[in-house]
Amino acid sequence: MKALLIGGTGTISSAVVCRLIEKGWEVYVLNRGTGRKPLPDGVKQITADINDEQAVAEKLAGMRFDCVCDFIAFVPAQVERDYRLFADKTNQYIFISSASAYHKPARSHIITEGTTLANPHWEYSRNKIACEEYLMKMYRENGFPVTIVRPSHTYDEKNIPVGAHGHKGYWQVIKRIQEGKPVIVQGDGSSLWTVTFNTDFAVGFTGLMGNPHAIGEAFHITSDESLTWNQIYQTIADALGVQLKAYHVSADFLAEVGKQYDFEGGLLGDKAVSVVFDNSKLKRIVPEYNAIVPFSEGVRKALDYILSHPEECQTEDPEFDKWCDDVIAALEKAKSSLLN
Repeated sequence: MKALLIGGTGTISSAVVCRLIEKGWEVYVLNRGTGRKPLPDGVKQITADINDEQAVAEKLAGMRFDCVCDFIAFVPAQVERDYRLFADKTNQYIFISSASAYHKPARSHIITEGTTLANPHWEYSRNKIACEEYLMKMYRENGFPVTIVRPSHTYDEKNIPVGAHGHKGYWQVIKRIQEGKPVIVQGDGSSLWTVTFNTDFAVGFTGLMGNPHAIGEAFHITSDESLTWNQIYQTIADALGVQLKAYHVSADFLAEVGKQYDFEGGLLGDKAVSVVFDNSKLKRIVPEYNAIVPFSEGVRKALDYILSHPEECQTEDPEFDKWCDDVIAALEKAKSSLLN
């Protein structure tokens, strides 16, 4: 079997590449050659910018694939380009959408693939929905062999799942936990969330590749483990061997005062909403799928790597750190004035 992955070096795509090699696929990766992760032995690199449609078409001339997977398409124009490039070059095209596309606010915390797609809070999610709609139109009208995959919060050994964070990622939150500083947790921390280790995700994803039952269908791929955000932060603190000082702040308040961090999208449109994913549809056609890495194990794997690779993983964000201190100080001042 022959696959082309567009991207191939990100959190989820790198795990997919490794599993395909293990399964004996012939794997091609198309990217600009500047990825943050090296490609494993056996992968064939096609160096090109997918946004340069003519150049990509020339490089792929005469090639055909059993499956093409685009991990870096975010807006309709990009999947329209993919349709032009791959309509006659693949037996299956997999679009990586997002579980954030599911209805927000959720009418039920149990999410199936039949849950309505609607997210008034996040343009990112609305663009993913528009991409899905275009691709399914091409499937219905022209037989384009599309499969849609909706990941939720997937992480790897270089990432720690957190809720509210700054532009430079998760590390400043971890640093605050380490230093015993109060850490902002959205809401009261009791909403349910799902985090999935990338190697687990790859099992489900590769099981859909070349699978005729996946054509014209959408699937989410997540762990079956549901945790509250309080449990997520406590598990991180336990793995660090420190006491957690959670500071709960309304997600609505964070969205209003943290517009520079797009907390309306990232929190109200995603992480502040309780979700429990029903993976039964995926398991019916990929029987081997089973998420085997609990968060208590995955976070320790990640911390082992992150703490031993400071230059690579520990990007400080003093601006976000000050913002957290300012928010907490303002709320404490308001609390004090009302009590007095």
